[in-house]
Amino acid sequence: MDESDQRIRRSRDVGTFLLVLLLCAAVFVTVLPFLWMLSASVRTQGDLMAHPTTLLPTEFAWENYTEIWRQIPFARQLLNTALFAGTVAVGSVLLDAMAGYALARFAFPGRTAIFVIVLVTLMLPPQVTLVPVYNLLSELGWVDTYQGLIVPRVADAFGIFFMRQFFLALPMDLEDAARIDGSSELRIFTRIMLPLAWPAALTIGLFNLLANWNDLLWPLIVTSDPDMRTLPAGLALFKGEHVTNYGLLMAGSVLALLPMMVAFLFVQRRFVNGIATTGIK
Repeated sequence: MDESDQRIRRSRDVGTFLLVLLLCAAVFVTVLPFLWMLSASVRTQGDLMAHPTTLLPTEFAWENYTEIWRQIPFARQLLNTALFAGTVAVGSVLLDAMAGYALARFAFPGRTAIFVIVLVTLMLPPQVTLVPVYNLLSELGWVDTYQGLIVPRVADAFGIFFMRQFFLALPMDLEDAARIDGSSELRIFTRIMLPLAWPAALTIGLFNLLANWNDLLWPLIVTSDPDMRTLPAGLALFKGEHVTNYGLLMAGSVLALLPMMVAFLFVQRRFVNGIATTGIK
């Protein structure tokens, strides 16, 4: 190996080392808030106020993880969160997939106009529709109910757009062959197209699950009964006007985070695949 090849190899090694160092720094910056949350969840209020920037507790308060269950109806609010986020995730997969499939495959009058309207709704901030939607729910008597939480969130414009792009990437020969065999449109959708679009459907489901699991504003507006609130709205009660019990708040946040971490670990490969392949023909 001549001297020029050695210099090139050394420069590549240095570049690789710097890249790894940069990535490690980025990972540390990303993980640091979660490390602080874990540390704060087992610290006393006095320790947190005296040493807010340290990660190592001077004294442990493991009772935060049991006290949180007594301070608020934690089990009920965890159930409400799972029911709310899970139902919206499943419903959005079905409704968004059906709407996206119709816009991608069927030719009918007004299809382009409907798709444009769907795209326009993506540009509207959700805060714009809060007041009229709340007034409608109030007239229906759906405030402080599960249907009031779930129904307005069960389908969304982004999911419809996402599923439409995925269905456009699938070959139409599959549907034509099924029609020749005498399959109905419903059978074609449920038995052929929806299973093929499973990566995209799983991505939409996970997006909605995460968004609604962590949502604070919507449950805080639609519910006032502590037994009907979700965990983010319930944990917000620990932020008082003058004092915030950060230890209990962080303990509740850790417990609320664990189900989502487990869910993502199970579906991460299909989730990334759905993001990578949507819209590719």
